[in-house]
Amino acid sequence: MPESNNHNSPSPSTHASRRSSSSSSWPLNFLFLSILVPVAAALLILYQLDSFDPAPLPLHELSHRITAAPARNAHMLKGSEFIGVGALMAPEDIAYDSKSGLIYTGCADGWVKRVTLNESAADSVVENWVNTGGRPLGLAHGHDGQILVADTEKGLLSITEDGEVELLTDEADGVKFKLTDAVDVAKDGMIYFTDASYVYSLKDCILDILEGKPHGRLLSYDPTMKETKVLVPDLYFANGVAVSPDQNFVIFCESVMRRCKKYYLQGEKKGNVENFIDNLPGTPDNIRYDGEGHYWIAFATEITDSWNLALRYPFIRKWLAIMEKYTAGRLHMEKNSGVMAVNLEGEPIAHYFDPGLSAVSSGIKIGNYLYCGSLFYPYIIRFDLERNPAHAAT
Repeated sequence: MPESNNHNSPSPSTHASRRSSSSSSWPLNFLFLSILVPVAAALLILYQLDSFDPAPLPLHELSHRITAAPARNAHMLKGSEFIGVGALMAPEDIAYDSKSGLIYTGCADGWVKRVTLNESAADSVVENWVNTGGRPLGLAHGHDGQILVADTEKGLLSITEDGEVELLTDEADGVKFKLTDAVDVAKDGMIYFTDASYVYSLKDCILDILEGKPHGRLLSYDPTMKETKVLVPDLYFANGVAVSPDQNFVIFCESVMRRCKKYYLQGEKKGNVENFIDNLPGTPDNIRYDGEGHYWIAFATEITDSWNLALRYPFIRKWLAIMEKYTAGRLHMEKNSGVMAVNLEGEPIAHYFDPGLSAVSSGIKIGNYLYCGSLFYPYIIRFDLERNPAHAAT
């Protein structure tokens, strides 16, 4: 027994080793704590001193039920080609002129560019047309050959066929636009457009979303009377605009609330607002009507768990805003971006997306192809709908 006890007892050298290990780890632990505690204290002070004050969102208007399309293609990139690679810097919106066969798009370098489409994506020709001196986003074709531009820095613009730029309006009710976003025109010439935020510019648009306050507006501009009206105030990042083919209402997207609404232009409901489609699977950006009975809604990102947490808790959004303001950049949470087709009644038909896509900002069907703009990519995405159809979801 004594021999067994001696065998299992630590040797003097083992005791020494433990003392050495303990004494060597103590300075490391002290160093770690001496760094961690001041950093944590500094972050807490920064959080308390920063004036950014996010508000609770009306989450009761959001449902856990996600509106799903009966047909889907979750691998959109596999059937895509890229147009104007390197010649198009973040082509945000796409307007198609069926008479000339030209695509117009606004880019981050200020250029409204024209793209001549060819059967081969590689042979498509990109032309610098007009530089607005700002950042053109939404585009629409006017009735007199002009291009209407929602320029986030300049306001609502009109560009003649000869390339002359005219400012139509840059404020409403005495409040300047900060993020003129999307535009469409009715058959009677009335122009409908959105100001996503009258507080934050495009470069700070993430702060508008994180703040959770309704700074967006749906507006109209009467080119005859030269009058600007606010139709719907207090929107959570007002975005894409599309006048219905029967001219009864105008649809607009409300990105943060994951929905599209309609504002009635005539009839008994004139001036009323109703949901067109809600509980969308992503944050809607632009919406386009294809002339064939379908609207195409672009999603910048799907709704992720981290996104839902941020929407629910203002303190998380404040931390994200602090990261945005005081570090080199924010955490990019966008994924599974794409486009959904819905019918005239707002019922989803098909959803095209891909895990590798982010910040798709517009989608329009031209022939058998879906053309998509983006806030990130240096090209237009062309997706062959005929060869890569959406299939019934299982």
